[in-house]
Amino acid sequence: MKVIQIDKKDWDRGIDQSRKAYHIFGPVTDDNQSVFKLLADDQYPDMERPDTIMSPKSVLFPQSEKILGASLDPAVENHHIMERPETDYSPRAVIGIRPYDAKALTLVNLNFDTPEYQDPYWCDAYAATTFVGLAVNHPSHADFSLAMGSGPFAEEGLDALLVDTGDFYLAKILTPKGEAYFAQAGFDKIADTDKSLEKIEELKAAAEASMGPVKVFTDKLAEKTILDLHSAPFWDDLAFTCINCGTCTFVCPTCWCFDIQDEAKGKSAARFRNWDTCMSPLFTMHGSGHNPRGEKTQRVRQRFMHKLKYFVDKYEQGTMCVGCGRCVEKCPVNIDIRLICNKMNSYQPQK
Repeated sequence: MKVIQIDKKDWDRGIDQSRKAYHIFGPVTDDNQSVFKLLADDQYPDMERPDTIMSPKSVLFPQSEKILGASLDPAVENHHIMERPETDYSPRAVIGIRPYDAKALTLVNLNFDTPEYQDPYWCDAYAATTFVGLAVNHPSHADFSLAMGSGPFAEEGLDALLVDTGDFYLAKILTPKGEAYFAQAGFDKIADTDKSLEKIEELKAAAEASMGPVKVFTDKLAEKTILDLHSAPFWDDLAFTCINCGTCTFVCPTCWCFDIQDEAKGKSAARFRNWDTCMSPLFTMHGSGHNPRGEKTQRVRQRFMHKLKYFVDKYEQGTMCVGCGRCVEKCPVNIDIRLICNKMNSYQPQK
């Protein structure tokens, strides 16, 4: 295990050095909120406020992405044939990603990169990206990542983990991609491994202790019967509160639902993939006019059953929630996935 010590005074210089080989994405404050975006040459990741309103999922899975294009001009070769557009998949680095967001990307990867099917847009972007995480020294009140198989210092999905110790960062190098990034940035001061790991464990223990005892339970979800949970009586009460705005799905780092739309203008045509939400009645509308989830209760149930039951059964890798807390903070009617998870986990059908 290699640990690198980075003086914060040298941080911007290293970021500039790495721009020579990488496109840099990081958290910046924009319109009074923190978001991940491609950084301009004069921008640096805001490491003091990396708890972003949205996850950096969009670096790999953009909210709107042109996936095919065609010419409608008969004089052009291969006209009316959809072809994949040229896309820049040169190396990129996401700096300051939180551990729970890195974990979330590994869960989305289960859907887009399977033994049978590989989504080329996702797979190419994933392969080109280096993830440099930033540990969470002070978890927010809504952070329940530890209960969902991640945590403030978790390493899954990361190529390196930065730990803020005050005047400097300690960087745990986890993969060859992480090592290559820090070499390019010129961060090469090797720290005392034993002392560094001891310091990191100390900060990790303090961060986890500040989250208090586990209050979200998932241990019985796998043993529940789908039809029992599907017919549970609490869905109607939950749906009564929900306004179907879809905020929870758009801020969620593990949602992967999308829609396909074809557009034509002049002699050009394009096919776009756009984020969609299962909370919208149009999401399941058939061409025939039939809608299998036309009622709000059905859509609310689908969202939580997918996150906390269907995913659990299909992949056997825990829930489709990493505990980032964004949906808890942003829901305008205060629906709390933690309470719903506990309801599902403890539910016993009436005999």
